[in-house]
Amino acid sequence: MTITPSAPLRTTITIAPDMDIPQLGLGVFQIPPEQVQRVVEEALEVGYRHIDTAAAYNNESGVGAALRAVGLPRDEVVVTTKLRNGEQGYDAALRACSDSLARLGLDRLDLFLIHWPNPEAGLWPETWRAFEQLHAEGTARAVGVSNFLPEHLQELARTADVLPAVNQIELHPTHARGDLAALQAELGIAVESYSPLGQGADLTLPEITRIAEEHHVTPAQVVLRWHVQHGYVVIPKTTSRVRLVENLDVNGFSLTTEQMRRIDALDAGHRIGNDPSTFSISQIR
Repeated sequence: MTITPSAPLRTTITIAPDMDIPQLGLGVFQIPPEQVQRVVEEALEVGYRHIDTAAAYNNESGVGAALRAVGLPRDEVVVTTKLRNGEQGYDAALRACSDSLARLGLDRLDLFLIHWPNPEAGLWPETWRAFEQLHAEGTARAVGVSNFLPEHLQELARTADVLPAVNQIELHPTHARGDLAALQAELGIAVESYSPLGQGADLTLPEITRIAEEHHVTPAQVVLRWHVQHGYVVIPKTTSRVRLVENLDVNGFSLTTEQMRRIDALDAGHRIGNDPSTFSISQIR
């Protein structure tokens, strides 16, 4: 995995052969379908080139509408979506991919992820075979997973023909996942952080606000810079144009080694979202 400079507000990470992904993208989790087109259009207009959605968010169609409205060349924007738990299984996953493509109005995905291990169903290993097929035929330029734990990645390392390009996980200063990040580095699986600001809670921590004052930037910019300097892909969510611009503007300063350590020390194992070892809701409604 290599990190190379890109446009002034962007860097890219190589996650697979001939596949680079902007390190800082926009996540659209919990953005209502009626708002998502406007938000994604604004994101693309201010410089985002990586949009992360999921079938379970029920807003893929709005993402696709925004892509068409802005009209950027297809190869300039990385689009990620994810498979619902209730659509795991070899044949079901292939059908679900076609359905996501139709909703997005695309003929291929840049990155397709298994959204959760879904332990109750126990179908993720055969689902991964379908993902390998989608990757081999070019329907998905890269394939990966989300919310996978060390035991899942270790099993894939033993059995898979293609390892995940990324594992997208809840990761923020108070839930830093150092052991999982280390394993992914060993396996060559990029870390992608969701809820990267701790859903706002981590921004009020005194250490974060002190470092923000030291650099004359916002607490969110400090935390996003921490992700970037760790080499993670990061997908903050916002519906505000002002914050879209602020979140993307993190290349004008660098955290010192000592500041990085101060933020690393905030880890308290504070998970906000669901536990991947038990979460098995179908995500279909």
